[in-house]
Amino acid sequence: MIQEVAMKENAVITIISITIIVLNMMMIIVLDIKNAIMVATMAEVTTAVMAVTTVVVTTATMAEITAATIAEVTTAVMAVTTAEVTVVVMAVTTAVVKDVAAVGAGCFNLINN
Repeated sequence: MIQEVAMKENAVITIISITIIVLNMMMIIVLDIKNAIMVATMAEVTTAVMAVTTVVVTTATMAEITAATIAEVTTAVMAVTTAEVTVVVMAVTTAVVKDVAAVGAGCFNLINN
């Protein structure tokens, strides 16, 4: 009788032990799955953040480069254009002044003669 009770107790202890082992294994599997999901999620989030950051930084950089380039080109074009216009205006002004001076000299000669 005592032996039967002891066997039943041993059986219950064995079942409880096996149950604890199975639960521990299931917990390990759940943790592994959770870790795998977290790693995959972090990889996706990192990829998305890097993509968005790249687009934003590239757009801002291109805007800055474009603005700087336009400013440089505008300054260079204005400098060259101003120099060219100045040369032409000075040439025309000089020619007109010479013509006016010649006419004035001719009129002076007519009046004095």
